[in-house]
Amino acid sequence: MLKKFFLTNSSGILCSRVAGFVRDLLSASVLGSGLYSDIFFVAFKFPNLFRRIFAEGAFSQSFLPAFISSRYKGAFLFGIFGVFSLFLLAFTLVVSHFRLFFTKLLAFGFSPHAIELAKDIVAINFYYLLLVFWATFFSALLQYKNYFWVSAYHTVLLNLAMICALVWHKDSDLLEVVRALSYGVLCGGCAQVCLHFYPLYKLGFFRLFAIGVHSLLHANPTQKATIKQERKQFFRQFLPSVLGNSAAQISAFIDTLIASFLATGSISYLYYANRIFQLPLALFAIATSTALFPTIARAIKNKDHEKATAHLKQAFEFLSTMLLVCTLGGMFLSKEIIALLFERGQFGAQDVAECSKVFCAYLVGLAPFGVAKIFALWLYAHKEQGKAAKIAIVSLIFGVLCSLSLMPYLKASALALSSSLSGFLLCGFYLKAFGFKRFLGMISLSKCAFLGLLLALEAVVLALFVWVLQNLKAWIFLHHLF
Repeated sequence: MLKKFFLTNSSGILCSRVAGFVRDLLSASVLGSGLYSDIFFVAFKFPNLFRRIFAEGAFSQSFLPAFISSRYKGAFLFGIFGVFSLFLLAFTLVVSHFRLFFTKLLAFGFSPHAIELAKDIVAINFYYLLLVFWATFFSALLQYKNYFWVSAYHTVLLNLAMICALVWHKDSDLLEVVRALSYGVLCGGCAQVCLHFYPLYKLGFFRLFAIGVHSLLHANPTQKATIKQERKQFFRQFLPSVLGNSAAQISAFIDTLIASFLATGSISYLYYANRIFQLPLALFAIATSTALFPTIARAIKNKDHEKATAHLKQAFEFLSTMLLVCTLGGMFLSKEIIALLFERGQFGAQDVAECSKVFCAYLVGLAPFGVAKIFALWLYAHKEQGKAAKIAIVSLIFGVLCSLSLMPYLKASALALSSSLSGFLLCGFYLKAFGFKRFLGMISLSKCAFLGLLLALEAVVLALFVWVLQNLKAWIFLHHLF
């Protein structure tokens, strides 16, 4: 059953990331790596961070344990939905009204001219916050019923909407392209929300919403006290869960803020490199943790620790193999991958060289970030979100200090390398929380020997694959496919 859930998640993520790469390919061709691409990436950075944090586990890993243990599930889910919706709507309206101030916060190193151009784009993109919360909330409800395909595939709609915006406005003024791309984000968000409606109706959640409204309106004092206590307990766990589950995303967001002080194009290099880095992380680590968490949470609630440990062992063996293979392959083919995906239009050979350095620096932390994802589930299932938050804060501070120390020497690559170093620290802390003795008992020597052989064989195979990839690139350019 878990294999089926993993395949559903990973196939959906793969489709979404392929569409995302097409979107980024078009973005690089139309906008290049200059001022206007930096403006859009800064404007989209916070909404996209919010999307990644919520959609990739932070919300569901605090919501599902609380929802599973809730006595009045209808009242609980309606209360959480209402509080978040009102807060995000108010926050978005504040950002829209004070757009100049918030643009300066997001791009502190931009020139006054660039900030003036970016402020309206920032305001448009912030409306996506409410839409992505609704989509994530509905996905978490469906995951409770082990219904994963909607949450796996709905992000494809966002990428398709942005692709349409780029194709329809590719010959327009660059600022108009950025504006159209931002409205494409909102159209994609609306489509994401709508995709959830039929499964929610089919599984009876609309009825549960109605029961929740009735319970809140007609509950006796004892029931109201219980509902209020359950809601308070969730919110006490939510913010620590966001911090603990989103170290890689928050680190990338901080990188963007720091990169605004570097040369023009640095933000774009970080964005494009991080997009490729996120593919194996999402395809394997996030898909595995999403499929695994409901099972782990139920096992912990039932005090079946052996079952939970057995599932974690299986996930660790799979992830450690796949992510190390991806790391080796990505480093060996970094320039070829960047050139094949982005070298066209305004994105030239010098951009490829700089972006590939950033990509290699990100890949250093691929395996530790992925392994940290699954061992974090142990803390979340035990409702120890506070400990996870402390671990994340320490790793983030360490990463920022490394960035500031290395940035004068390695430029944009320093930010990616510092993120990777913080990933090693994050993974070490999560393994300590899980228990090193328990972790060592999970490691299979035969699996380690097989992994070493697999990596050695891949080094040989990749040498041949470089030739194939280079010829594929030449064929694409020859036939002007992009």
